[in-house]
Amino acid sequence: MRLAAQRAEVSDWVGYEVGYGVGYEVGTMSESDADGPQIIIEDLVKRFGERTVLDHINIKIDRGETLVVIGGSGAGKSTLVRHLIALERPTSGRILVDGVDMAALGDFELSRVRRRFGMVFQKYALFDSMTVYDNVAFPLREQTKMSEREIKDRVMVKLDELGVAHAAARMPAEISGGMAKRVGIARALVLEPEILIYDEPTSGLDPVTSRTVDELIEEMRERFGVTSVVITHDMASAFDIADRVAMLVRGKIAVEGPPENVMASDHEDVQRFVHSSAIDPARIAQRSARKSPAQVRALRKERLAKQGAPKV
Repeated sequence: MRLAAQRAEVSDWVGYEVGYGVGYEVGTMSESDADGPQIIIEDLVKRFGERTVLDHINIKIDRGETLVVIGGSGAGKSTLVRHLIALERPTSGRILVDGVDMAALGDFELSRVRRRFGMVFQKYALFDSMTVYDNVAFPLREQTKMSEREIKDRVMVKLDELGVAHAAARMPAEISGGMAKRVGIARALVLEPEILIYDEPTSGLDPVTSRTVDELIEEMRERFGVTSVVITHDMASAFDIADRVAMLVRGKIAVEGPPENVMASDHEDVQRFVHSSAIDPARIAQRSARKSPAQVRALRKERLAKQGAPKV
């Protein structure tokens, strides 16, 4: 893929718009409201002509929570994500991020709010003509006034935290798929977002690598105190990492709740989807060691208190 095309894809999803929001202190906008829902999706409807893609969606996502959105192809998952970061406007309804209606914002304000999100792409979306280091540095160079020394310090910290600092000088073609996924996450984290969105993070990966990615998502949640929204077809992943699961069927929420509740749902479409994945119910019992959203929020407060507001 050409550099210009890759840059456009990254810019489109993450909402980087050069010149907007420079100097905004990411992570400091709403920490005082840490106990309420961070994201509220309220009666969201999206139509394309006569076709209804999202049909009165209502979801609340707490800070520090991992919400996994599952569903078959064409269920509306990708459209929901694009609305979540305001790349599309709803036909009706709204999405509130700490009380701010995303659809009501102008370009300048919207760019500031979008920078609270990090996006991990399905196919990593690394620039193939840039080194690993430059891929991770890209958002900082585009969106901040940081010096190259400051950028280097931030990038190397993120690469080290993700276990890929040794690959900083390599090109994307020279690293494995698992390493590329880690680099993609490092880039998503480099602006210190509060919310991480993962688009089909285990797609195309073998089962062992898929479970490693699950562990990485959990590690990012607990280490950085982020709120996570994961779009996936991988039922094993959904039940491993979710605080709650929401299943979309023909644009509607068919069932939403803890994984064990989804497993027990008598909704015909849900049962067909879950049973076809051959999930072992015993996996649910292994979830007790996960930190709760309240514990994750406490960890984020502690992390922010130690490091202070990031300079961007």
